[in-house]
Amino acid sequence: MSTDTPDPHSLSVVIPMYQEADNVDPMLARVHEGLSEYPAPWELICVDDGSRDGTGDRLRAEAAHYGSHVRVIQMRRNFGQTAAMQAGFDAARGALIASLDGDLQNDPADIPRMVQELEERDLDLLQGWRQRRQDGLLLRKLPSRIANRLIAKVTGVALHDYGCSLKIYRAEVVKRVRLFGEMHRFIPVWVAGVTDPRSIGETVVHHEARRFGESKYGISRTFRVLLDLLAAFFFLRYGSRPGHFFGSIGMVFGLLGGLIMSHLLVVKFWLGEDIGQRPLLFVGILFLVASIQLLTTGVLAELLARTFFASSKHPHFNIARQSDPEEAGWRMPE
Repeated sequence: MSTDTPDPHSLSVVIPMYQEADNVDPMLARVHEGLSEYPAPWELICVDDGSRDGTGDRLRAEAAHYGSHVRVIQMRRNFGQTAAMQAGFDAARGALIASLDGDLQNDPADIPRMVQELEERDLDLLQGWRQRRQDGLLLRKLPSRIANRLIAKVTGVALHDYGCSLKIYRAEVVKRVRLFGEMHRFIPVWVAGVTDPRSIGETVVHHEARRFGESKYGISRTFRVLLDLLAAFFFLRYGSRPGHFFGSIGMVFGLLGGLIMSHLLVVKFWLGEDIGQRPLLFVGILFLVASIQLLTTGVLAELLARTFFASSKHPHFNIARQSDPEEAGWRMPE
């Protein structure tokens, strides 16, 4: 049976994994080693994101070996790391949540220190900073540095390493954020939408080179980051008021179109000149039509936003099987 605990330091460790069969055994062993002296109840939630290399089977076997505090969630197909993390967050029962990658590049031994630092600094999110990152310079480090500076500049949430998956969250805060698409790269930005950005901090963590398996990221993700950044900026600033975004642009186009048409009106009736073949006339008409479209888009966006916030939350992924929550337990401190 599950054991409910009011302990404010209870911890849920969430690890999304995809095609990481060779990393399952050493990862679970390192998590148990790193948390062997954790002074509060903790659980481990491993999410198999539709792997086809036997990752799910290895996870279930290891869960049976370690005990009921190890829980396994298997997705029906590969929904992506963001969906896997959201599934883990939804299943987490701890007052604190830790997330890390399943490729052994993050060190689970950093988690207890990070939890303590989160409490001492009274933070809602503590982000890991891979100061000595063990990755290639051209394909991994350089694009990451450029993206980190750009994200910090655009969003105002100044962190050195947005891409590090090793994070500690307060569950009550991160569970107010719904993750979609590839939003896992911008979790600090989304968290800043529900808490004070000053409650988001970072700390240096260990980083190791990948020993098993292959990286799921390449240089192509840089372009996806730029697109995701635009979406993050929009939702952070205008997520609850999209009408202001579209309406502001529409009013600018309307003002420009109105000025152009007013000028042509004077030219036509005051100066008596022909305006039918002037390109400026078509530009003015285009601006006015665009203004009307943007304003109506803003109204529709406001209706959609109100409907979204008023509706119930439904996950955008489909889980094939997971450990029975009624049989879940806690790994108690020795």
